[in-house]
Amino acid sequence: MIIYEPPKSADHIPVIDFAGSFTADAEAHRAIGWEVHKACRETGFFYVKNHGIPESLIANQFEQSRRFFDLPLDRKMAIHMTQSPTMVGYEPVGVQVTDSQDPKAKASPPDLKEAFFIGEEIGPDHPYAGKKIRGYGFNQWPDDLPGFRDAVLAYHAAISGLSMQVVRMLALSLDLPIDYFVPMFDMPNTTLRMLKYPPQPARVDFNQMGAGAHTDWGGVTLLAQDDVGGLEVRNASGDWIRATPIPGTFVVNLGDLMSRWTNGIYRSNFHRVMNNVSGRDRYSMAFFFGPRPSSVIDALPTCVSDDRPAQFEPCTAQEHVNEMFRRSYAALKPELTNA
Repeated sequence: MIIYEPPKSADHIPVIDFAGSFTADAEAHRAIGWEVHKACRETGFFYVKNHGIPESLIANQFEQSRRFFDLPLDRKMAIHMTQSPTMVGYEPVGVQVTDSQDPKAKASPPDLKEAFFIGEEIGPDHPYAGKKIRGYGFNQWPDDLPGFRDAVLAYHAAISGLSMQVVRMLALSLDLPIDYFVPMFDMPNTTLRMLKYPPQPARVDFNQMGAGAHTDWGGVTLLAQDDVGGLEVRNASGDWIRATPIPGTFVVNLGDLMSRWTNGIYRSNFHRVMNNVSGRDRYSMAFFFGPRPSSVIDALPTCVSDDRPAQFEPCTAQEHVNEMFRRSYAALKPELTNA
């Protein structure tokens, strides 16, 4: 059982070496799990290094992202996300309002970013084939970028494998067997989101930024970012600290479902992307890795006690993510945000 203690206020984001996680050394696994535990209690964010994904694959994915966003607007709009039953494809600047998670609060202006999404590529025999469940199938691809689809899917496969490794270390960090979460992630709900933050325009609305303050919705997020910077994370005291780009690392953060699973012991922390004042485009790639939609999110056995009863009502992963998507994309057609 994990005894609850108030989280400490971090003034930095830790870097965790994952090299030992790929060995059979149980002691190395436990040591990494402890580092993950501390990071998840204090900020809900950490960097991973020695993660096993070749730098060449990451660099090529950034190049593919630039190729896509350099297309003329009309060719990107031809695969607008509203044309997919699972809402994947192109998202123009000004569509999403990430600072919109409290339905009673006044939303901030739309984000100053554009994006391209894909979910899992699934075949006709997949249990979710044709069911229009967000994160599975109905991907849209540009028809005039040779090699783009294959390159993106190669990156998707690699980052999905690393995400599962992070989930295993999370299990150890919670005094659970290393494969505890594997059955819930047997058909993971994944979204790869390529992002471009153009330089800040001359005029912006009050509180308008690259991405407003928000938490992520699912299990874990792995972020690759270029050297422009701009990501900021709120610590336990409510102070904002910079997630400065570190070469050779991914930024990892927990989503709402992991916070619910851990009965609030682990943090699904607010983060934002400040306005890009570098004078050049900022690129990042966020990979959202969640459990299959039917997974029931209820407090883990090591995270409840007589002194700390369950804080959240059980829900399925799909119920939570659908509600958050509806709030974030309220400007789109309601029938498309209720999928």
